[in-house]
Amino acid sequence: MVMEPGNIIEYIDRQKIMCAVVIDVKKQKLRLLTENDREIKLSKNRILYKCETHLELSASRYKLVENLKKIANKRESLVKYVDIKELWEVLNTEQEWIDLATMREFCFPDNSSGDHEAAVARAFFKDRLYFKFDNNRFFPNSEERVEQIIAQRKETERKKQIIDKGGDWLKSVFAGCVVSDSLSKNRIEGDRLEFVKILKSFYLFESESPYYESGKAMLAGAGISSDEIFQLLVKLGIWDENENIELYRYEIPVFFSDKVMKKGESHAASLHPISTEEERKDLTMLPLMTIDGPSTTDYDDALSIENKGDYYQLGIHISDVGHCIKKGDAVDREAIIRGSSIYMPDRKLSMIPSCLAEDLCSLKVGELRPAISIMVKLSQFSEIIDYEIFPSIIKIKSQLTYHDVNMVADENKEILVLYDVAKKFRQKRLDAGAVQISLPEINVQINENGEINVNRINRESPARMIVAEIMIMTNWLMARFLAEHNVPAIFRSQAEPRERLYRQNKGTLFQNWMQRKLLSRFVLNNKPEYHSGLGLNAYVTATSPIRKYFDLATQRQIRAIFGLEKPYTKEEIKRIILLLAQPMSCVSRIQYMRNRYWLLKYLENKTGQKEEAIVLYRRNNSYQILIKEYMIECSLPLSSGISLKPQDLIQITIQHVNARKDLLCVFMG
Repeated sequence: MVMEPGNIIEYIDRQKIMCAVVIDVKKQKLRLLTENDREIKLSKNRILYKCETHLELSASRYKLVENLKKIANKRESLVKYVDIKELWEVLNTEQEWIDLATMREFCFPDNSSGDHEAAVARAFFKDRLYFKFDNNRFFPNSEERVEQIIAQRKETERKKQIIDKGGDWLKSVFAGCVVSDSLSKNRIEGDRLEFVKILKSFYLFESESPYYESGKAMLAGAGISSDEIFQLLVKLGIWDENENIELYRYEIPVFFSDKVMKKGESHAASLHPISTEEERKDLTMLPLMTIDGPSTTDYDDALSIENKGDYYQLGIHISDVGHCIKKGDAVDREAIIRGSSIYMPDRKLSMIPSCLAEDLCSLKVGELRPAISIMVKLSQFSEIIDYEIFPSIIKIKSQLTYHDVNMVADENKEILVLYDVAKKFRQKRLDAGAVQISLPEINVQINENGEINVNRINRESPARMIVAEIMIMTNWLMARFLAEHNVPAIFRSQAEPRERLYRQNKGTLFQNWMQRKLLSRFVLNNKPEYHSGLGLNAYVTATSPIRKYFDLATQRQIRAIFGLEKPYTKEEIKRIILLLAQPMSCVSRIQYMRNRYWLLKYLENKTGQKEEAIVLYRRNNSYQILIKEYMIECSLPLSSGISLKPQDLIQITIQHVNARKDLLCVFMG
């Protein structure tokens, strides 16, 4: 395109066609005077249209601008004579590019000029529905493409209306103009449901939200910051003040579908009663006990201990969940999606429906239940002599809590033996190089009145040690059993820690806390390998099949050895490991975050309180410390004149806590 001073050209500026005259030409750059009386520089490749008409540059600048305006107005007035839809109806069957000159002849067949040609370009630039527009040529869209564009425009307009209306509605909510009686998730309907959907998604997923732009525009229109969304949704009754937003972020299913519930109920109704005549060993005469927390409702393991004179017979009995839930059915498919039950201070989300988890599969007092039993022959010195695993029928005689067991730990003969077995087995693991992490557990519970109770649990109490060590022993023996029968399973292994801070169980609180950070990640595989953290040559988890799918899958492999079902193949085991990676990561994260939330909520009422803390390490501008009473980490800002080192015991004052923002601020005090 040859350019020279005086040429009238048109270009696009902010989605508008502008008319200008060329004042000067330098290589590929043009100096222009526009119809808005502005001088600009423009690259030649931005020129939309050039006509043969010239303006005499010797005229005054005022005159030039007036002429440009007249030309632009004339061309704009001609646009209305261009019927693009009519042209498309004639030309769309010919899927070919049409140049501007030809299109001008279609539109203005008699005595047309450059102004007519420019008017055609303007008309097609404004309406992109029927033709593609590219460098002064046009291509008719297909009927399907026209329909798509119409639908897109309608959706764009709908979104704009949602944003405008949503912004106005949010303003009214914040101004208190919305009637309080209407602030209920059951009363919000129509467009308002769309507003809420956008706000929730924007808050939960931020820039990852599919409604990010709409949400941002709505908030901007209402003059509201993103920090105010949560309280807005609380005000609207959509969320509770203590809403567990992590469940939404990780898309965790809170309820079971009707299909899964019906399947679970049909299992409960149709499964024939367990009979002592079945091909299972009858162990109903044994004095079985369960040991769990006071709030437990799903019992999946029980213990028994018998004095046989010259040896002890230890029994570990695991609910045979595989007897009730078949591979691939609706309940099983839902269970693998969930991966695990989720235990939180204010709520429990079961892996399987309660009619199974808390009834048919649960080891309840006085009820006959199918089980997988591990009978361990122990010497009088609590050393393992031999073991046997088999399907059984059991009946629980007593359901004990940890507190119950601790109260009689010094006098009850059975508990004394179990405690001795646990201590001896732990020592055996420690001698083999196990890494024992001994830390108090902070138990956070919400009572019926919504009050937060925080208890410090001694995980080294007799009851806790009995359950922990005997279940570790059970998982180890089942791993050996599977390996001896050459059956693939979900074996766990762990490499040596990056560093050992102590040996045996002699570490301080500081060393135990830091040692946990130095452990290598455990690895899941379909064959047994050494587990450094436990000091065992093979390990699986199979003692909680009601609560964890890994345990259910492993239990099924043991059942298969006895011909109770078909075993998983190695490939199927690998697939289960892959399928559970994401849900199990989410479960761990949600349990951690929810416990932390409620602990911080509790600490919101402890501002000004002094606490002891241990210095863990120094960051650039702060120290990382551990508040001993609550076993929670936080940052301590550097104080001038005070130098601290790891393991220093200090006193701090709780300054500010905000559970919703995951904020805990302290200072030296």
